[in-house]
Amino acid sequence: MADATSQGGHTTLFSPYKMGKFNLSHRVVLAPMTRCRALNGVPQPALAEYYAQRSTAGGFLISEGTIISDTGAGFPHVPGIYNDEQVEAWKKVVDAVHAKGAIIFCQLWHVGRSSHEVYQPAGGAPISSTNNPVSRRWRILLPDGSYGFYPKPRALETHEISQVVEQYRQAALNAIRAGLFLYLRA
Repeated sequence: MADATSQGGHTTLFSPYKMGKFNLSHRVVLAPMTRCRALNGVPQPALAEYYAQRSTAGGFLISEGTIISDTGAGFPHVPGIYNDEQVEAWKKVVDAVHAKGAIIFCQLWHVGRSSHEVYQPAGGAPISSTNNPVSRRWRILLPDGSYGFYPKPRALETHEISQVVEQYRQAALNAIRAGLFLYLRA
């Protein structure tokens, strides 16, 4: 029986692949993983170093979840893409990846109810499609390293839905401005 990873003695994993307009030199992809290397949503130099270290010529990386607005956060030290300072910092990440010949896609993220008041503007309730909290059997990591319960979120009003859609649109434009490609799955 033939090995599923080979074709006539040639390992598929290390063979070139055309993905849309991108020509990848292999099929190894860096999957998104939260690295906590941002301060106030701004990617730090350690984040650029992290992605550069994992870049290869013709390689493909997907960024960690990158929050689209100040209401989208739910984890300490994650990067955002909703203001100019964040965009400028992402440009440095992109430059470091491109210098190695790789491409990087940005995974846009809004955590919805999976947040806590400590991550929300003015300590407000997280926003969601529902006012039902995450099950109490789950805990959320807080900025001080402790764990807490997820609070009851505030259900969005119908007229607010378009605001979140607009935040995604603006975050996508910001990502493009930073030189990132988009991965819209978070």
